[in-house]
Amino acid sequence: MSKNPLLVLEKVCKSFGAIQVINEVTVEVHAGKVSVLLGENGAGKSTLIKMIAGVHPPDSGRILLDGEEVKITDTKSSEALGIATIHQELNLVPSMTIAENITLGRVPRRFGIINRREMRAVARAALDRLDLDLHVDTLVGELGLAQQQLVEIAKALSMDARVLILDEPTAALTNSEISQLFAVINQLKAKGVGMVFISHHLDEIAEIGDFVNVLRDGQFIATVPADTHENELVRLMVGREIDEQFPRARTDVADTVLLSVKDLSVGMLNNISLDVRPGEVVALAGLMGAGRTELIRAIAGADAYTSGSVTVAGAPLAGHDVAAATRAGIGHVPEDRKTQGLVLDASVAENIGYATMASSSKLGLVDRKGQRKRAEDIAARLRIRMGSIDQPIRSLSGGNQQKAVFGRWFTAGSKVLLLDEPTRGVDVGAKVEIYELINEITSSGGCVLMASSELPEVLGMSDRVLVMSQGRITGELLTAEATQDKIMAMAVSNVHRENESGNN
Repeated sequence: MSKNPLLVLEKVCKSFGAIQVINEVTVEVHAGKVSVLLGENGAGKSTLIKMIAGVHPPDSGRILLDGEEVKITDTKSSEALGIATIHQELNLVPSMTIAENITLGRVPRRFGIINRREMRAVARAALDRLDLDLHVDTLVGELGLAQQQLVEIAKALSMDARVLILDEPTAALTNSEISQLFAVINQLKAKGVGMVFISHHLDEIAEIGDFVNVLRDGQFIATVPADTHENELVRLMVGREIDEQFPRARTDVADTVLLSVKDLSVGMLNNISLDVRPGEVVALAGLMGAGRTELIRAIAGADAYTSGSVTVAGAPLAGHDVAAATRAGIGHVPEDRKTQGLVLDASVAENIGYATMASSSKLGLVDRKGQRKRAEDIAARLRIRMGSIDQPIRSLSGGNQQKAVFGRWFTAGSKVLLLDEPTRGVDVGAKVEIYELINEITSSGGCVLMASSELPEVLGMSDRVLVMSQGRITGELLTAEATQDKIMAMAVSNVHRENESGNN
């Protein structure tokens, strides 16, 4: 590591009202190095990078660039200093071309008219810096998620970014897409770009990072090498030992069936049948686009299905009826909590209470006092970090928002929990808490159907694995006999057959 850091946040502080989120934190970014920012949800990571990006100026402390103090008052001043931020929710316009997105806000003009030739040349040069073979006139909406992230990085480089902030860039990527992204990051390191990298996947840190800055409760804890053992990183991050990463408490599985799906078809889903028994966690594994989310949503009543049936404890469930599914004891934690699982401008208490609002009403009036008490109890039990149960849920970190969605279904007493990527964007400490909630559901006679792209999670927390490929279930394994290789072989088998038939 060079002695002269490129960027320094020196003893910065930030409060929102009476809540101090960042307390005298000092971190450094070095040219050609990847500084990993690690901490639990709510530790202050997002606030810290928003200081660098110009979203939240610090209340006190200094920001130094090349040893000189700078004032970053807004995003424009951040960009002018050569700082670019790639947020987890990408800031691209799907209906616009790659060239238009890369030059958005600084469109080249000639005699007051957009100079499309220069626009394309700027975009082409930015893509070439990353060896991206994409046509600049392609609509961004036609690209995969990984390619969109690379376009975001190309946009940053077209502004001559010297500091690149990557917030959870791998959260929704496949392994091959992650490898592609890491190859680009290594190219940028070689060119002297300093990077801040946030990830909850501890196995990625040693692969891509150079050093790790650990935060806890808004305070700086330590800077350690990126190859520090995962157990030590966890201890620094959560302040306690976590004995087991996947604490699955397996219970006796009943012979009766709690959730049954028979010959369900809709869109890409083709005659899906499965049973889940009380006390059981069944995982849905497969490649992106295999149909896992579509299946979860259909069972939950969020989407209609064209044929087939769903029963809960032997009772038929009306299709495309979320309220009926909730009354039958189904809880649904969706893949995208922000757009499908939460009302962001509503309070934490309101979001937790939505599933029980109707059932707890008296004479048609909402039991506000009871709703609040139940929300307070579950928030304390799940250790949701917040200033108040009345604050808008959008102000919570991603992991705490996820715990609030879980809390909703615990408050409702759901017996069948449908989980779609339940720990995406969640730190290791919160993951263990979520896994304990899964154990609680199954130990009390409920069951869980869980779609997950994380194979260690699939193997660590399930009793059976159903592998999906192109809208079909292509295999079933008991977790005791399952391996990542066996799961992936089943996940791609149907794809290979389709490709072979298409070539004949």
